[in-house]
Amino acid sequence: MAVTPVGNPYVESSDLVANYPGASEALAERIDIVGVNPFANAAARDAAIPSPVQGQMCSLNDDNKGYRYDGSAWVLFSGAGPANFTDTATGTYTDGGISYKYITFTGSGSLVVDQAGFADILVIGGGGGTGANFSGGGGAGGHLYATNLYLPEGTLTVVVGAGGAAGIQSNNETRIGNNGEASTLGGFIISPGGGGGTSRSYASSSTEYRMQGLNGGSGGGAGGKGAGSPAAGGSGISGLGFAGGATSGTYDGGGGGGAGEAGNTDGNGSGGDGAVNSITGSAVTRCGGGLGYGGSSAGDGGGGASNTNGAANTGGGGGSEQRSGGSGVVIVRVVV
Repeated sequence: MAVTPVGNPYVESSDLVANYPGASEALAERIDIVGVNPFANAAARDAAIPSPVQGQMCSLNDDNKGYRYDGSAWVLFSGAGPANFTDTATGTYTDGGISYKYITFTGSGSLVVDQAGFADILVIGGGGGTGANFSGGGGAGGHLYATNLYLPEGTLTVVVGAGGAAGIQSNNETRIGNNGEASTLGGFIISPGGGGGTSRSYASSSTEYRMQGLNGGSGGGAGGKGAGSPAAGGSGISGLGFAGGATSGTYDGGGGGGAGEAGNTDGNGSGGDGAVNSITGSAVTRCGGGLGYGGSSAGDGGGGASNTNGAANTGGGGGSEQRSGGSGVVIVRVVV
């Protein structure tokens, strides 16, 4: 027997079967049960539906959310629309007639999702550090941007990756910058750190070799000075960043790769520019590559210039020489 809903105009299941011969009675009954009916509030719903059926759905006008009866209680319908978080929002804005709120994590923490659903996220890993003496620039952290990503209900751990440390100068040792640390959201969304910029491989005062940059979200620049062929920059990850620049000349180091372009794109030793994103309502460039030794410009978006760290919370790579990468950032935006 059809379940008689309250609210929206209703079509009996027998009519559905008559009008659509391909529909079974069971399917028609199911459509009856899950019909979404609007009510002013929970009290009005409970008065109208004193004995709900498992799987029955409704919406409440006072909170603009959907609910499903799970057999014992009305629960929020996960995935019915936008996710919601209960943490204090960093900001709100309206764009194209759609209202948003967002939260920015500049350090590790947690995100409390009380309604599962869809969200936009930006997760940026820490930038790579640089080596000592004629080093390549640090690669930018991975720039991971996704829209309409499903977030489950619960408390999601947020990790903001630190920038990679600089290589330590010491005689008769290889001097390599460290990769940045990955940033994560909920343990299932991961954006890697940037590749470290390398320096010369020091075998003796008369034997020095150029070294390939380290791989990462964006690749680190190769280290300069030494014998042999020019060294290549480290590789980036497609969709997250670009490769670091190769060495050129006797002393020059390659520029660190950025989220928008490879190192050395704007000249030998230049850091690759970052990527522009407007998740907070304003266009911001992040994930620039660090300057390599002998270059003229760091990458836009937090890349470090000569003897300058990558900018904090941009994922920018460190600048030559012996500089750390910038920390990452995690931003979550939902429709309200």
